[in-house]
Amino acid sequence: MADTARGRDEGFDMAAAVTRSLLGWGVVAGIFYLVVGVALALTRPGFDFGRHALSLLTLGDFGWAQTTNLILAGLMTLAAAAGVRRATDSTVASALIEVYGLCLVGSAIFPPDPMAGFPAGVPASEGSLSGVLHLAFGAVGFLCLAIAAFVVAGWFAKRGEVRQALYSRVSGAVVALGFIGGAALATSAVGVACLWIAVVTGWAWLAVTSVGLYRTVPHPDGAKAS
Repeated sequence: MADTARGRDEGFDMAAAVTRSLLGWGVVAGIFYLVVGVALALTRPGFDFGRHALSLLTLGDFGWAQTTNLILAGLMTLAAAAGVRRATDSTVASALIEVYGLCLVGSAIFPPDPMAGFPAGVPASEGSLSGVLHLAFGAVGFLCLAIAAFVVAGWFAKRGEVRQALYSRVSGAVVALGFIGGAALATSAVGVACLWIAVVTGWAWLAVTSVGLYRTVPHPDGAKAS
């Protein structure tokens, strides 16, 4: 296992401990983002889960809260990517997840254009530089996350972990198709639903994969990994 043979001190494998800690952020990131995002959505006048994506919460009053949420989720994702690299030795998978994390930060810095009546009282607009960059970061980020799922699926398949590999492949396909459908039908309820599916599936995949990789890393004190 990558890096786990190094950093041992009196029977304690520091490298394994760091790897496990980094992978833990892969579980926390999605839960944190969704819980905070939904909580903000429930308190923002005019927000409709059937018509609006969470990214719209970066606009208007208290937009800074969702901006901070996106940035923190992105940083947690970067930590998880480092854990994936250490656990699998796959620089490709980790780099793809890193790009996803950076795109989360980028989409926070460049918010979307107002749409579908949100923020309340603000007319819809499109085509601003910020809005275009937001969409670009979303497209690149979701694409990279989907590809990462297929790359990690190959790693699990080589280990004979068929179910984990299948789950990664299905998740990658759902993330990609969900985002494509959401982008194509962005102004409709179906499009928003597709985006929600892509977002939730992506975070779920990162969490499940982080747990799966966590279990492959030897316990730092030499006990059986769990």
